[in-house]
Amino acid sequence: MSGMDSSLAPERAAIPQSFNGALVLSIAFMGFVAWDQHRWWLLKEDYMFGWLVPVFVAYVIWERRAVVSALVADARPAVVARTSERFLDFTAGAVLAAGLAIFFLGAFYRAGAGSTQPGSLALAIGLSGVVVGLAYFGAPAGLQVGEGGGPLGSVRARVAALALFPACVWLISAPLVSAFENSLSLFLLRKVVAVVFFVFGMLGYPLVQEGNVLVLPTGNVGVADACSGIRSLTACLFAGSFLAAVFLDRLWKKVALIAAALLLAFATNLLRSLFLTSWAYMHGSDAIEGTVHDLTGFAVLGLTCVGLLLFLPLFNGANWRRWLGGSRG
Repeated sequence: MSGMDSSLAPERAAIPQSFNGALVLSIAFMGFVAWDQHRWWLLKEDYMFGWLVPVFVAYVIWERRAVVSALVADARPAVVARTSERFLDFTAGAVLAAGLAIFFLGAFYRAGAGSTQPGSLALAIGLSGVVVGLAYFGAPAGLQVGEGGGPLGSVRARVAALALFPACVWLISAPLVSAFENSLSLFLLRKVVAVVFFVFGMLGYPLVQEGNVLVLPTGNVGVADACSGIRSLTACLFAGSFLAAVFLDRLWKKVALIAAALLLAFATNLLRSLFLTSWAYMHGSDAIEGTVHDLTGFAVLGLTCVGLLLFLPLFNGANWRRWLGGSRG
């Protein structure tokens, strides 16, 4: 306001070249990882959503540019909480060093063995540490204007927090190591089979369970035909992470939405399995192949994304109360 003493207003400083350099270097690292992962996006249907990762990362970086620029330009020297800043510096340094070590280990592994699941996963893990570390040390040391001491007022910590999604989302689009992926898929298969068998038994429809195969009067249905749900799980985890990064402002809200994405993915895939088993019960096991199988798979992804969008007003409580309250002051 014009009545305020201009001498009390903080003097805006120029964005340091170290921050611009960290941003360019981070983009270069992400470009290398995108080039490495694109082979899996082509070959594995479970990771086709990976083509959206570079687009969404670019959008988040662009969408947060004004906030990050204001944080970096308005940093002021810290006069308190030096111990907490030293702790943050040490932690960020360890994260950056570990990220670089893992990244170059994955790069050397890729250079020798070609494109492999362990190598791609190592590159993605290393990238997360590198980008967060570069974001932290690229920002100037100090506190945000108007904030007190402590880690929450650190400009570097806030800039690093804003870099979490662009840094870590590549872990979702990277292929899991085969042993872990197979174990997770088998776990999901067993849970889906157990629930479908229980539901049909409760409804009075006879089924016989033989491992991951359900024996129906009209034929056998393997749960592999109805999918284990790992494809929808990874895709919905990516969608939930993006929505949480863009639309939610608190850490607990972001974690809650990501957890909701995982639960919705499992629940909708379970509904799909129940539907396909019912369809096979009525029309024969061959009837669930082809179009019916594929359409229900896309329906699972769409239904989960719609569910996540419906969750957003619940997590943004202030907006929800405003919508319900209308114009009441």
